[in-house]
Amino acid sequence: MKTKAVRLYGKDDLRLEEFELPPIAEDEMLAKVVSDSICMSSYKAAKQGKEHKRVPKDIDQNPIIVGHEFCGELIEVGDKWKDKFKKGQKFSIQPAHNYKGTLAAPGYSYKYIGGNATYIVIPNEIMETGSLLPFDGDAFFYGSLAEPMSCIVGAFKASYHTTPGVYEHDMGIVEGGTLAILAGAGPMGMGAIDYAINCDRKPSMIVVTDIDSARLERCEQIFTPEKAAKNGIKLMYVNTAAVENDVEYLMSLTDGAGYNDVMVYAPVRAVVELGDKILARDGCLNFFAGPTNPNFSAELNFYNVHYTSTHIVGTSGGNTQDLKESLALMEQGIINPSAMITHIGGLDAVADTTLNLPNIPGGKKLIYTHIEMPLTAIDDFERLGKNDELFEKLAEITKRNSGLWSAEAERYLLTKKSL
Repeated sequence: MKTKAVRLYGKDDLRLEEFELPPIAEDEMLAKVVSDSICMSSYKAAKQGKEHKRVPKDIDQNPIIVGHEFCGELIEVGDKWKDKFKKGQKFSIQPAHNYKGTLAAPGYSYKYIGGNATYIVIPNEIMETGSLLPFDGDAFFYGSLAEPMSCIVGAFKASYHTTPGVYEHDMGIVEGGTLAILAGAGPMGMGAIDYAINCDRKPSMIVVTDIDSARLERCEQIFTPEKAAKNGIKLMYVNTAAVENDVEYLMSLTDGAGYNDVMVYAPVRAVVELGDKILARDGCLNFFAGPTNPNFSAELNFYNVHYTSTHIVGTSGGNTQDLKESLALMEQGIINPSAMITHIGGLDAVADTTLNLPNIPGGKKLIYTHIEMPLTAIDDFERLGKNDELFEKLAEITKRNSGLWSAEAERYLLTKKSL
């Protein structure tokens, strides 16, 4: 079968190509990809090429398909897996499968599997490691967002606190504690707000900071303090650029006690150091945002490490259990990560979008691999709809859904635009 895919050949060298997929073996599967959301990790892989730790050294001869936040349906199931999977079944994938301890992952390491493709061959190790996950949601894009949401879930679970008198760690954020989400008005920060409000280990207070008033306003419109209050949480938004002393102000919100948990959603030294300064006793700073600079560093107060037991943790992705939890929360309607999405595009928009990702404002860029469409901001639908029936209808649908992408919008787009 022929597929169209965006492949990485080297640094800044992404190409949309059509080529033949090999026949599947008895332990493999053929699948149709429907949606993929573009991750900053894909940008890093495209910029670093074979120097990236997950990318093979011979991509100039054996290019890999990029994209690892994807969802689709199974087209053909090899004999080995017919008792567990069925043709036509929706699926999501945990790319960090850790098969035999390797760093190989779809979207970084494989010739025939990645999210920015029309059709793919799923290799045996994905099923062997339990990384192919059935998905029963009503929209493919939710399956695409399960992977980034699993990274958020994993970070919340990786945070830890000490148990007085014994050498044991209590894993997870402090239930009923204070949580600060710094630089949290971006797409991943919004996912963190959604999860913090609805998870089973809720804080009593969440303070979200950013320096962009427009992004903070959008967050507050979607995740309102009133909505959080229904779950017993005091939710506040703070523009740290608008306060004279950010440390003093943030500490005042906790009556000087500090925050049990601080999550840093931007790889910016000043933000990391702010997080360190507002930690409570036994506070945990979770450095969520992955820097592109391998020499990125920031100062840490080791006096507080020694005398007040402050500590730091970082995670890079979630595990399969985190992804399962994300899928379940979406299927049950408990979380709605559609707030993360600000742009929609087709397979033809992938290369340019990936290579320019840091320069494109907004949140997640969602790709539908079986359509051709320039990357388009949801906020531009209404303007474009004055001369285009497709965007006119999409504007109407998104407006009815508080300006958010939705299952209805996805169904309409795929009906009208699929190749």
